[in-house]
Amino acid sequence: MPPTLAAVVRNSSLHLTVLAGADHLERPVRWVHTSELDDPTPFLEGGELLLTTGIKLGRSAKNLQAYVHRLADAGVVGLGLGVGLSHAEVPQPLVDAAAQRGLPLLRVPEPTPFIAISKVVSAALAAEQYEAVTTSFEAQEELTRAALGQNGTAAVVRKLAARLGGWAALYDSSGALSVVAPDWAARRAARLASEVDRLRRRPAPASAALQGRSPGFDTADEDFVVVQSLGADRRARGFLAVGTEDRITPTERYVLNAAVALLTLTLERSRELRHAEERMGAALLRLVLAGQVATARQVATGLFGGLPEGTIRVLVAGPATGGGDRADKSDKGDKVGERNDQDALLHDLTELAERAEQAGGRGGEKLLVARESVAKEGRDGKDGKDGKEKDGKDGAAPVERLVLLAVDGGAVHRACLGAVEEHEGLALGISAPAPIDEAGAAFAQAERALAVALRGGRRSVGHEEVGAGSLLPLLGEDAVTAFAEGLLRPLRDHDRTARGDLVASLRAWLSRHGQWDAAAADLGVHRHTLRYRMRRVEELLGRSLDDTDVRMELWLALRSGED
Repeated sequence: MPPTLAAVVRNSSLHLTVLAGADHLERPVRWVHTSELDDPTPFLEGGELLLTTGIKLGRSAKNLQAYVHRLADAGVVGLGLGVGLSHAEVPQPLVDAAAQRGLPLLRVPEPTPFIAISKVVSAALAAEQYEAVTTSFEAQEELTRAALGQNGTAAVVRKLAARLGGWAALYDSSGALSVVAPDWAARRAARLASEVDRLRRRPAPASAALQGRSPGFDTADEDFVVVQSLGADRRARGFLAVGTEDRITPTERYVLNAAVALLTLTLERSRELRHAEERMGAALLRLVLAGQVATARQVATGLFGGLPEGTIRVLVAGPATGGGDRADKSDKGDKVGERNDQDALLHDLTELAERAEQAGGRGGEKLLVARESVAKEGRDGKDGKDGKEKDGKDGAAPVERLVLLAVDGGAVHRACLGAVEEHEGLALGISAPAPIDEAGAAFAQAERALAVALRGGRRSVGHEEVGAGSLLPLLGEDAVTAFAEGLLRPLRDHDRTARGDLVASLRAWLSRHGQWDAAAADLGVHRHTLRYRMRRVEELLGRSLDDTDVRMELWLALRSGED
């Protein structure tokens, strides 16, 4: 901390006397400035101890009061008046004005030169800076040793909390609390979930500072809290929060910045290494899906500690639009919109993969992840002739998807469901539980479940739901609509130009499985009237309602037009 006015006054060599503002001597002095101007405020920054002989002030009580008010408004922390030159003693109006504004007023005796006061403050500031540098260097060494040791991130968090005399918490990229020190601060750290979530939506690095009872941080604690995202490529790899009883000092800020840098380096592994691990994991997954589980297990044992054990599920995540919109935009020349859509999809898929990996790490679950490109038609993103990916000119534009193989019902499975619910641009297909030897069949199930999710506008669909729902979502919407419009047009044209309500009557009759009395009651007409209408339907359509296939087609046509 900078020296305070109290420390300056206590220096016996200066012989200073406090005439006003004795209750405000704990203010820090950031500099000493000497000025004989009646308005020195244009040359002040705030935090200064101003020294003057008052040669330009005169003896007017009004002028002296205005002078004090100007200094107080400019943020001066204290005023020292040298007596023995222009003023034999400090004028009483000056004392009264200083007392009114709570501005410490010091009497500087004639034997004490102003430069002696400047030297005392300068020496104290230099000592403070030296202490800050020394403390920062020692803290950085301590934090670096902690980062290089076993479980480095947790060790850094513990050392940081001890250095700040408060608490510290580390969150992963999903916002889940992973490390907190001391243990008693877990509840306080958990209350920051909404603040961490806000930072997740901003490019890294970003920070936020808040106090206990500020908006968005509703807690009885009066901690001063700083939350900082950790990341070097605009993507947050984690978040660090610290809480202290008082606002952190500049020295403590240096310590915090050192911890942020070390944690960022720890979390930001080499991109090439990370990409190599992703490619190897994807290759292992392809081996498993191809039925070469024994080979994959041999490789995975040395690299990844093995494959998922027990019952597994395969999950396939892709764009909720099915990729069609991107291809259309490309055809229309809307390159900017296409690129933005693709960037958003890649961001969502990357975050889904990270959430899955973090959940697996916390739960001790093995998983395999692979990103793949598929054409709009659902085939692999290669045209089968020369192995080149389709670019949207000669065929359907490739669409990015994510394939995961995880333990059935485990933390990874739950994390994927939660991530897809948070990202409107993603849909998820989930296979039925299966042994890992049947992963290929499970992958096909997950693809079919994803297709059902896309057709029905749902976020996620499990294979068990595919056969339990309606047939309509499995059919192409455009094809069903065109078929229904063509089949029912004669009836709708009739209803617009003549009485009869043929469409409503047909729907009621089919819903009652051809039971005349029940359908007529639903419509509020006589059964003979309903019989006449059904004969009219047969005449207009040129089809017999006794034919089961005709009834089925008409029912599908009627249902396709419902919301």
